[in-house]
Amino acid sequence: MAFALSKLKVTSSAFADHQSIPDQYTGVGDDVSPPLAWQGAPDGTQGYAVICHDPDAPLVKNGGYGFIHWLVYNLPGDVVELTEKSTAGTHGLNDFDRPGYAGPMPPESHGKHLYYFWVLALDQKTSLPEGLTMQELLKEIEPHLLGMNRLVGTYQR
Repeated sequence: MAFALSKLKVTSSAFADHQSIPDQYTGVGDDVSPPLAWQGAPDGTQGYAVICHDPDAPLVKNGGYGFIHWLVYNLPGDVVELTEKSTAGTHGLNDFDRPGYAGPMPPESHGKHLYYFWVLALDQKTSLPEGLTMQELLKEIEPHLLGMNRLVGTYQR
């Protein structure tokens, strides 16, 4: 299935869609991952992956654009939320080349950036190794994608 939005709904108790991400979830603050929740997964969902991407970052790397702040995968189908500072799942490499969450911190005076917190519903459980890049992750999970949606947060310094 192609990458297309589904009826999956992604929310956070920390910020509303297209609203500012609180400092504690940014590189300026505590740099901890925000709480996320989702509902309305497509029938047959057996697993999830989560990606946080800033398409406004002025970076092109390995054929991708923007900045990857977080990759989480190997989440079972019965998981419907990640708590603040979550350690659930397996972490891929962010664009700082380290696993785990790296919060928003756009260049000063660069204006407002959009941060897409994507949740991808998969037709199977995954057991992928830690440290995948976004390109490696997408290559593995694209054939198993049932649906996806996102929560968009904003941040500027």
